[in-house]
Amino acid sequence: MTSRNIQLIVEYDGTGYSGWQEQPGKETIQETLEQSLSHLAGHPVELLVAGRTDAGVHALGQTANFHTQSILPVQRLRKVINQLLPHGIRVVRMKEVPATFHATYHAAAKLYRYIIRNHQDYTVFDRHFYHHYRSPLNVAAMQKAAHELEGTHDFSAFRGILGRKANPSRTLLKVRVYKKGKDVILDYLGKSFLHQMVRILSGTLLYAGIGKITPKDIRDILKSKDRQKAGPTLPPTGLFLVKVFYPRVFPPVRNRWAKVDE
Repeated sequence: MTSRNIQLIVEYDGTGYSGWQEQPGKETIQETLEQSLSHLAGHPVELLVAGRTDAGVHALGQTANFHTQSILPVQRLRKVINQLLPHGIRVVRMKEVPATFHATYHAAAKLYRYIIRNHQDYTVFDRHFYHHYRSPLNVAAMQKAAHELEGTHDFSAFRGILGRKANPSRTLLKVRVYKKGKDVILDYLGKSFLHQMVRILSGTLLYAGIGKITPKDIRDILKSKDRQKAGPTLPPTGLFLVKVFYPRVFPPVRNRWAKVDE
């Protein structure tokens, strides 16, 4: 029977989950999805994913794929799996893709968004989806600091403990800071990211917004490669993986199960 390659676009509320990646004894997005997909396909399903999100991080457009011999139409698969999944996880789109497509290796860029609720008060109903900061932020200073982060740099000063063995060179194609109602929104478009990189970048831009550092200090922090000189690691609650971008052509991958840096 011919194997099919199925792509998923998934949104999820990361609250209460121990991140994307399957871990013994912990509830994860990957395990929850794989269990439902395996039940539908009639065989064990292993997902390849664009990027592993940490505990508490959300997604609007996470991308994954799996290979299956199931003959069920993709629209039927999507409808039924959304009936099986918990309310915090939903498959937005599902389609058949070329056999060579690999959600991890063919990802050309990812868009992450961090939301800071910059207001005196907050609501209990969506408090898991932003970082609350009461004091006014200087958005213009944050925008200038964000510009200094764009390009290819050694981001050693902006990585968590689990990212210390990875190559610290990363490329940020665009960093955008803007105000929308009560929220200050930080968008990061990049090819790949280090462990906790976006949350540390966001903490550093927040420091620029309160005058604790200047936009020009960003250059010195990058050159220092010293994590202690950057801002704090903001909580995962405000972080979303918004979208993953792919090319039109998917060259074959020699080892589709090999690990890559996130």
